[in-house]
Amino acid sequence: MELAGKRILFFVEDLYEDLELWYPKIRLQEAGAEVIVAAPNVNKIYKGKNGYPCKADMAIDQLQAGDFDGLILSGGFAPDRLRRLPKVKEITRVIFEAGKVVAHICHGGWIAISAGIVKGFTCTSTPGIKDDLENAGAHWVDKPLVVDRNMISSRRPDDLPLFCPAIIQALAKR
Repeated sequence: MELAGKRILFFVEDLYEDLELWYPKIRLQEAGAEVIVAAPNVNKIYKGKNGYPCKADMAIDQLQAGDFDGLILSGGFAPDRLRRLPKVKEITRVIFEAGKVVAHICHGGWIAISAGIVKGFTCTSTPGIKDDLENAGAHWVDKPLVVDRNMISSRRPDDLPLFCPAIIQALAKR
């Protein structure tokens, strides 16, 4: 239970990438972390791109960044909706600036971009947001996993077997 006592945050909105939320969530729970999923509306059931439902544990407006040891930004089309919320950008920025782990996969990088935290970092993503990351000042590479300081990134669901152990390792060191 290398992550016992750690609290990890995920955001969810409709059209999240099912595997990119559930696979890391379950892996982090297996490692002993408490995982909190937050959404704009705690009473709504959110549907993934493949139809898998997700109910939030907390409303985004109730969050305090200091309550978490890390943040995982799943992909799909949910990040495009989530990055429009000032509280999502604030929480992402505060967690990151505190030196805590922020991990993004696929389109999850959109939230990191909008939070203003990618400049000067090497990261990866789905090729669909490569230009967005580069325009925000990141150095984009096409690799299944990139770890640059406290930012961890991967491209797609196929990369999850590398993404999750890197997150667990980084969180265990803190």
